Amino acid sequence: MQEMMRRHRGMMGGQAGMHGASTTPTLPGQDAFGAIQEVVRILDADPKTDWSKVDLEALRQHLIEMNEVTLNAGATPKQIDGGLEIEVTGSGRTLVAIQRMAPAWVQMANGQNVWSAKASELPNGELLTVTTTNPKEAQHIRSLGFIGLLASGSWHQPHHLAMAKGEFDHEHLPHQH
Repeated sequence: MQEMMRRHRGMMGGQAGMHGASTTPTLPGQDAFGAIQEVVRILDADPKTDWSKVDLEALRQHLIEMNEVTLNAGATPKQIDGGLEIEVTGSGRTLVAIQRMAPAWVQMANGQNVWSAKASELPNGELLTVTTTNPKEAQHIRSLGFIGLLASGSWHQPHHLAMAKGEFDHEHLPHQH
């Protein structure tokens, strides 16, 4: 018991030392701000950055849309053969964000994890359909649901960097039906 108490005090002392050593906050205070700050650091560190093409406002607008879709969109899933069909709905700014992001996501996700993805426009949003011929992946799709599907993959952060560099624009993506 005494050995356990000594270890606990040692761990707590180490943690207190770690907390006491940092006098500057490290969190940016807001997620979108932090994402932009991270991109700015990357651009600043890259001597090949073409500052005449950098468009951080495009990235900011995209992050606003991500916020709209993540927090304000309705998502009604329906299990179908091989996967999931999701009615993603909203109004105003949220609707605009859904109708821009869903087709863009489909382009990036189609073929990943042997998924077949498509988006069809609805009067108040988009109908996302994600299927596979692999039964295990079908359950994966269903379990992820709308936000899990959007968050899947590791292409989103490079997409943010490309957008900030002026190399990617949601406006020029074709709308798939």
